[in-house]
Amino acid sequence: MKSKPLITNREFKLLIKPQGLDRRSRITALSEQILKFCKKSKVEFFHLDNATTGLRNIYFYDTPGEDFRRNNVILRVRESRQNVWVDDWCEVTLKCRTGSLAQSHQFDPSPKKSIKSRLRLKEEILRGDAVGTVRSIYSNNAILDAVPIDSLFDKSLASVGKYFPGIMALPIDKKAPIRIVGGRTNKILEACLPIGNLVFGDGVQAHCEIAIWMKSVGDPIIGELAFSYRVNDSNRGQAKAHKRADKFFKKLQLELASWLEIGSTKTALIYGKPE
Repeated sequence: MKSKPLITNREFKLLIKPQGLDRRSRITALSEQILKFCKKSKVEFFHLDNATTGLRNIYFYDTPGEDFRRNNVILRVRESRQNVWVDDWCEVTLKCRTGSLAQSHQFDPSPKKSIKSRLRLKEEILRGDAVGTVRSIYSNNAILDAVPIDSLFDKSLASVGKYFPGIMALPIDKKAPIRIVGGRTNKILEACLPIGNLVFGDGVQAHCEIAIWMKSVGDPIIGELAFSYRVNDSNRGQAKAHKRADKFFKKLQLELASWLEIGSTKTALIYGKPE
């Protein structure tokens, strides 16, 4: 009998309206409002005053018919940047993301055994239909941290299968080409700013950051406020702390109601389809 899958990470996400997010003053105002809300909520917040903003390119691969997406699979590449320079190595993630934990766990994203990876089974907690409500989706992830950019996929499904054998088990025409979703001009420039750590209880400390997605510098298309923490054997039973994080997330939506954008995930914007 197959054991019940165990969540390894919980990640809370709120989409933020893009207007003005390329101005540091707006991010400072948002960060300060979060800090005040934490004090009011008696949630300890270790604020980072001098954090540096990281830059990276983000894009997705799929078939022309979006067969990955139709099978709840996402193939994402993140290229780190140092100012104008792109690193020679990138992060590649294959994930199955659905509204069902069991369904997301049925797909095996694991790479070939010879390839070093990180495996994560995430609960992603999103805003519900109304401000102050929540819903969860689940993603089963395999993350490759250092793939040479020059060794990335060619235009074939088989080139993805060389890294991730599970992709070949999907009901997809094996001769279907793959390409960057939306074309090469659809690459996203992401600016990511860590803002601090939230403490919900013993062993339940969440890293909080703001990410801004842009078509190019000065052209924000969406923002995301997120905080996340690992779930392991030592804190899995801390029900009070996990519930405190849930309650904080609901009340945070009410506090930041004027900032919030309607929608589910950043990826959904790229595909133009909700999750």
